Amino acid sequence: MIGATMRAMVLREAGTPLVESQLPIPQPGVGQVLVKVGACAVCRTDLHVVDGELTKPKLPLVPGHEIVGTVEREGPEVSRVRKGDRVGIPWLGSTCGKCFFCSNAQENLCDNGLFTGYTIDGGYAEYTLADEQFCVPIPEFYTDDEAAPLLCAGLIGYRSLTKTGRAGSLGIYGFGAAAHIVSQLAVHQGRQVFAFTRPGDAKAQEFALTQGAAWAADSTSAPPVELDAAIIFAPVGALVPLALKAVRKGGIVVCGGIYMSKIPAFDYDLLWGERQLVSVANLTRQDGIEFMRTAPEIPIRTTLQHFQLSQANEALSLLRKGEIEGAAVLRCG
Repeated sequence: MIGATMRAMVLREAGTPLVESQLPIPQPGVGQVLVKVGACAVCRTDLHVVDGELTKPKLPLVPGHEIVGTVEREGPEVSRVRKGDRVGIPWLGSTCGKCFFCSNAQENLCDNGLFTGYTIDGGYAEYTLADEQFCVPIPEFYTDDEAAPLLCAGLIGYRSLTKTGRAGSLGIYGFGAAAHIVSQLAVHQGRQVFAFTRPGDAKAQEFALTQGAAWAADSTSAPPVELDAAIIFAPVGALVPLALKAVRKGGIVVCGGIYMSKIPAFDYDLLWGERQLVSVANLTRQDGIEFMRTAPEIPIRTTLQHFQLSQANEALSLLRKGEIEGAAVLRCG
């Protein structure tokens, strides 16, 4: 029997801590399902929302967009999922389905898209709503905790890696949740991974080596070989010229974050030679289908640090300081 209220961690104002609250359990509308949250990973995007670096969130807001849970109730006209199904709820919450982007396999760029834990309430709660069309099937191979980071760190990492084409030597700048997942995929594909961390962060460098990296050093270091491509997960604009300097002519630098500090001016020579600088924005449902099929085949393993729902502020604080190894996961059930 579902009660009338639920526990949730709520952002009342950007730049302030989340407030543990009792909220009414939401009722699913047309095409929606009510999901009992088992686990919700803590993403750097959540941090950008809470700290006010991503502007214009829905307020008050329940953050969180790496959600795994069980369908408890179906709204009208639901046909794809049923009560009892285990589903994942990612960042992309819905799109218009009609615009140029939606009509050209670029739904991740829809101007009318809604985003979980940003413009619609997310998973730092005991229950949440989701559009059934945007729910991701979760492989039985993973527990709720293990699967949660795959829904953004994994999916954005997967989309970023796809942007690098057939790159054999790959630099990864910022070795957090996304990097520790995508490095496993890259090594499985036969690529050589070179990890770049915060200066002096020997622990992160050791962790990168355990995840398959062939080499790890701080971000100011030059790699031992010329890179075919690089992915920047750290939200630090100053890394862009460093990454461009590290890649060969014809190489590509992918900015995998939703937010980045200002990119400093750099000499055209760093871009010349048909080097490319591109960004990754959001994800598509097809990304979710492909990655969730691939992850258990490798298998990708997620390194986790667990927190209770009420400890969300602590998890965000540790992430802000770079003190999470792998991914932080809230146990919400």
